[in-house]
Amino acid sequence: MSKILSRRDLDFLLYEWLDVEALTARERFTEHSRETFDAFLDVSAQIAERDFAPHNRRSDLEEPTFDGTRVHVIPEVAAALKVFNDTGLLSATMDADVGGLQLPHVVARACFAWFQAANLATSSYSLLTAGNANLLLSYGSTAQIDRFVRPMLEGRFTGTMCLSEPQAGSSLADVLTRAVPSGDGTYRVTGSKMWISGGDHELTETIVHLVLARAAGAPAGVKGLSLFIVPKHHIEADGTVGERNGVSLAGLNHKMGYRGTTNAVLSFDDATGYLVGEEGKGLVYMFQMMNEARIGVGAGAVALGYTGYLHALDYARSRSQGRLVADKDPAAPAVPIVQHPDVRRLLLSSKAYVEGGLALILYASKLLDEPSDDNDLLLDVLTPIVKAWPSQWCRLANDHAIQVHGGYGYTREYPVEQFYRDNRLNSIHEGTDGIQGLDLLGRKVVMRGGAGLQLLIGRIVTTAVAAPTELGQPVIAMCDRLATTTRKLWAAGDPTAALANSTAYLEATGHLVIAWLWLSQLLAAGDKEGAFYDGKRLAARYFITHELPRIGPLLDLLDSGDTLLADLDDTVLG
Repeated sequence: MSKILSRRDLDFLLYEWLDVEALTARERFTEHSRETFDAFLDVSAQIAERDFAPHNRRSDLEEPTFDGTRVHVIPEVAAALKVFNDTGLLSATMDADVGGLQLPHVVARACFAWFQAANLATSSYSLLTAGNANLLLSYGSTAQIDRFVRPMLEGRFTGTMCLSEPQAGSSLADVLTRAVPSGDGTYRVTGSKMWISGGDHELTETIVHLVLARAAGAPAGVKGLSLFIVPKHHIEADGTVGERNGVSLAGLNHKMGYRGTTNAVLSFDDATGYLVGEEGKGLVYMFQMMNEARIGVGAGAVALGYTGYLHALDYARSRSQGRLVADKDPAAPAVPIVQHPDVRRLLLSSKAYVEGGLALILYASKLLDEPSDDNDLLLDVLTPIVKAWPSQWCRLANDHAIQVHGGYGYTREYPVEQFYRDNRLNSIHEGTDGIQGLDLLGRKVVMRGGAGLQLLIGRIVTTAVAAPTELGQPVIAMCDRLATTTRKLWAAGDPTAALANSTAYLEATGHLVIAWLWLSQLLAAGDKEGAFYDGKRLAARYFITHELPRIGPLLDLLDSGDTLLADLDDTVLG
């Protein structure tokens, strides 16, 4: 069995739980079938095993370097990306008229999970490029699509998103990069951008940067931001790559994980930029790529947690150490550590986290394939959870994997320490957990009069009613509590008090959502026989009985109206 990802679990989630084969009845997907879905899954697994996984360790140990002139990346990265691009998976979900395959998002997400689990750093270049291209397909002009998007989909260019600045970080209202009209329809962009993944390299002919900047005369705050295409090199109308644009690399950041992905500080000095859409709508446009990236980050966190779990499970079955507590004979042979109860605790909780997280990612992706007012609203509510929950709990699975390996887990001879380091970054990427908590409680569950939360709770309760009473009833009770707590938090109309513990709200809601998805998987497993289905039923029972109760103290804190964190005097911190 592969230690990258479980194809058996993917098949269950896609076909037995989500019934993705039924999507082929929709006009957009009529060219596809179970056979084409399986073919893409097969080739993804093969390429992940053959072209991505083998250099995962090397790209971590030999991270990109900058010699003052150019960035050096190990050659296996470019080779792997070429193989990936040749499959057509980069444009898999896009329209046929731009060369896309019109593959359902849920299947494409399952395919890409193989690459993220095998080598998160290398796969990140493709993740960002696809998001960049999707944004321009939605908001760019025909000329911009021809000049910038088509070469990205051909694998000639890669793409980035340039939001953060050294002085602003996640506070985009404080962006200072400016753009001045040059009189010929272009703009001159000047400023500095920080933490730009994939921001500089020689892997492709050039890089297409999407840059948030403030046009001349624009107001302060996020409403004054516009979006610009600023390529690393000038691109002629016929697609020819010309001289260097006014974009330079000020330096590379060196992170604890994701080391194979270049992370750049970029300087824009009177660089030629092309306005996307209208002035003042930059953040509106960028939210499409940001939300896509948030789902991608959550998926990456799941993939890392999943591969860590599979490595730990394999190790626990092969490593013999100690004896069971009932065995008092010191001469008795040692037993595989998987037989020790605490190791089983680590493995079962990890299974519940990573299989629950994968279900969350795929469920959210399928909502994109069945657009409707309700599904769009539900995806809005779920997006901060999709990003943050796996970044916390699937990272805990990586922590558990290190523990299962014992002393070896902390050494570089085993990959689980790298999985943990790589996954630690996902709580930062595309908005911290704190930002996701503010988004969920401050915007998503209260917009449209709370319709999104009502919709989510309604779907959870429908599933819980169909489940065995002893498992469904605790979930229904927590739904009632969450609804009551949400109303209570906003009853006084004081956003400072309401949002003082928004991260606790995010964690509670996320755990409730995962409990719901485990109940749904339990129903899909039904009374089918075999170890796989027994594992699904066991993990569902574990999550409801051992993990769901974590929500209680979090809701108690929220109900108390505690504002300690908002009110404290920071001088007491030392």
